[in-house]
Amino acid sequence: MNKNIQHLYHIAQKPVKHILGLMSGTSLDGLDIALCSCEGSGNNTKIKVIQFKTVPYNTTFKNEVKSIFSNRHADLQKVCILNEWVAEEHAKIILSTLLEWNVAVKDVDIIASHGQTIYHAPKRLHQLPGFNNATLQIGDGDHLAVKTGIITISDFRQKHVAAGGEGAPLAAYGDYFLFASEKENRIMLNIGGIANFTFLPANGNIEQIFCSDTGPGNTLMDAYIQNNFPGQFYDENAAIALKGKVIKALLDSLKADTFFKTSFPKTIGPELFNLAYLEQALKNANIHQYSHEDVMATLNLFTAETIAEAIHATIHSKQEYTIYCSGGGMHNPLLMHHLKQLLPNFQFKTTNDLNINPDAKEAVLFAVLANECISGNGLALGKGQPAITMGKISFPN
Repeated sequence: MNKNIQHLYHIAQKPVKHILGLMSGTSLDGLDIALCSCEGSGNNTKIKVIQFKTVPYNTTFKNEVKSIFSNRHADLQKVCILNEWVAEEHAKIILSTLLEWNVAVKDVDIIASHGQTIYHAPKRLHQLPGFNNATLQIGDGDHLAVKTGIITISDFRQKHVAAGGEGAPLAAYGDYFLFASEKENRIMLNIGGIANFTFLPANGNIEQIFCSDTGPGNTLMDAYIQNNFPGQFYDENAAIALKGKVIKALLDSLKADTFFKTSFPKTIGPELFNLAYLEQALKNANIHQYSHEDVMATLNLFTAETIAEAIHATIHSKQEYTIYCSGGGMHNPLLMHHLKQLLPNFQFKTTNDLNINPDAKEAVLFAVLANECISGNGLALGKGQPAITMGKISFPN
């Protein structure tokens, strides 16, 4: 037997695995690193976060990725080069972080790497006859494995697409294994660049589990800040939005896109919700004079209303629900105020209440998917979630 296969077989049988979950989102703020101990698989999965850190990206990294990010006319040579370079940069971050934590490389069983999405193209967006859903993440797993010396599982989204999904959101699998409850109807709401939620019914019926993107989370707000406030990457504490007033005509124009009329579940990305989308909405609303504060106030409410409307459209029962928040958007006080106003009959908590750091949740979910890749058997979870395990395995040598 190949020694790498033998080593992987040994890891798959371990009662406790140490998996390093990585997440790099569309906000490009940094690399989330969660060192997790993982027991069992499937419904018996138990995760404990041993260490967590977000390592901020430097300006060079952000600018290099932004040069091809969500860009239909990106330089193909640059895409090719950055696929390797992003992995090497991530490897450097991993090794320095493990050193900081005093964790030896040999004590990490698996790296679970999401990679860096550079383009997400569900069929509903590209609308090209003869072509199906597609998505692309860079930061090659082989380079990560070789540079770190750790078996790496990566490129999770491709299997989801191959099995008929849209490649996102993948949260349903980890949400179900970690957070399903017999006592409580739960909505796991993640507000990253794009907002998505998973509905976990208390009755345990996996056919009723539901997971979908809702539209923009922070992506439009962050892009507007970065474009108009040099040196700022997001609206910290909603300081700018709180000074503005909502422009009703702009809000209506932002919500007029056909994406919001298509059926659930669905996915989307910054390929649609970007500054060009905002500029077109301003033009359609015939708005020529506005303040940055008013635009930010409007974008904030736009995110909140589209999240709330998606939940109302798909959660029909009159039972009680608890929303568990995670992602950068949960730190935006104005956004959370709007959500609580728009969803008055829902109780709001964070995944801290379920013993998972909300900032670490996405990285933890990829650790769960990696564990399923080597120890699970695949489970269909409601509409749009095929019965598969995901991830490609890369060996260090």
